[in-house]
Amino acid sequence: MNVASRLPDTSAAALADRSTTSTKPPFLGFGLGLRHQHYDEILSGHPTIDWFEVISENYMLPGGQPLRTLDRICERYPVVMHGVSLSIASTAPPNFEYLQELKNLARRVEPKWISDHLCWTGVHGKNLHDLLPIPYTREALDHVVSRVQLVQDFLGRAIVLENVSTYVQFNNSEMTEWEFLSELSARSGCWLLFDINNVYVSAFNHGYDPLAFLNGIPADRVVQFHMAGHSHMGTHIIDTHDHPVCEDVWDLYVAALKRFGRVSTMIERDDNIPPLDELLAEVIRTREIAEKILPTGRQRE
Repeated sequence: MNVASRLPDTSAAALADRSTTSTKPPFLGFGLGLRHQHYDEILSGHPTIDWFEVISENYMLPGGQPLRTLDRICERYPVVMHGVSLSIASTAPPNFEYLQELKNLARRVEPKWISDHLCWTGVHGKNLHDLLPIPYTREALDHVVSRVQLVQDFLGRAIVLENVSTYVQFNNSEMTEWEFLSELSARSGCWLLFDINNVYVSAFNHGYDPLAFLNGIPADRVVQFHMAGHSHMGTHIIDTHDHPVCEDVWDLYVAALKRFGRVSTMIERDDNIPPLDELLAEVIRTREIAEKILPTGRQRE
């Protein structure tokens, strides 16, 4: 297959069809990011977790103990795949080798959805291992829409994109981040992962109201929440994912529930990994707050 045959159909009819034909992913409940430190405890018992999110790149190499462990976990729990190297906003040629490995893993795992970040992650073939921001311009929007469509056509499914934490802004941006995400989802048909901690971090760093972001996102396009901790440096916040969720982020979660209704929610911890019981307590708190705000039977999809 040549590159031209992989390019998406960008006709007006095709664009309209993408935003309406994809079935919204199901509500999974309250989950946790899967980390190797907890493999044995998860497999030796059956912790009260509704689902797990796995980092795609950790399992894209064929064979090995991590992949065999993931197979066993997939037998017990629903799983979603969350990537950090899709680099959807990059202007470099698409990495079809990466996309094929991602597709192969999805065939094995059968995830409820595949997500990644609205960012770019490298240049000149080098992965910088960071989630780098983009200018929110019409030109960038057109580019990212075409890249999302290409990825979705290759994978044969709609993807889910997450808002990232940012520390700088571009002077030439023509719209807000939430306006960009809203148009991107409408035009490409992708779903949205609303990272509540990232909104809090970026709002503090750039001096805007996090509720403006929350209220600017279309409620019917959000399929997942991330809850995580950060490092508050006084003048700025760094999204380190190595602390418990702070009270301000819990408050923003309450506002998100009122705005978006019932959304699959998970606790994300990437460093300073505590015992499983500590993370389970945070998972339980997400469930208890959701039940208080949207009691079972009154929760809206």
